[in-house]
Amino acid sequence: MKGTVRPLVVCCILALGLLLVIGGCAKKQQVPAEQPVTTAPRGMEEVAPAPAPEAVSGLEDIYFDFDKSTIRADAREVLSKNYEAAKGMPSAKLLVEGHCDERGTNAYNMALGQRRADATKDYLVSLGMDTGLLSTISYGEEKPECTESNEDCWAKNRRAHFVISE
Repeated sequence: MKGTVRPLVVCCILALGLLLVIGGCAKKQQVPAEQPVTTAPRGMEEVAPAPAPEAVSGLEDIYFDFDKSTIRADAREVLSKNYEAAKGMPSAKLLVEGHCDERGTNAYNMALGQRRADATKDYLVSLGMDTGLLSTISYGEEKPECTESNEDCWAKNRRAHFVISE
């Protein structure tokens, strides 16, 4: 009897293993393409992307002359409109980003971008905007609006850009 028990145990283990393999390899049921899954796992629900802050605010960029940080006459008009729009959002904070074209060293462009952002902030404060709602940052040449190496493109990159947060 002892000689037949061992082969019987081995056969049972092999049979059980075979059943597990066969059961594990069964095809998974697929949802037909025309019937989308309507529930998402917890925490994975689809959320519509929020619109960009500048799209909501309607604030326009202003532009600068080459190697300058002075506010141009056309920029004063834009800043007046931006100030009026910002007054309608009293709890909003405004970040002024200074940008440059690709010409000049990185260090020089970071400094020039900061001067542009500061000049823009100062002009908005002169219009009556609360300085506590304004902050500035320079990106220098790091975030170009346009990447071609020509005057039209460089002119688009010499700007102050506005980001609203509430």
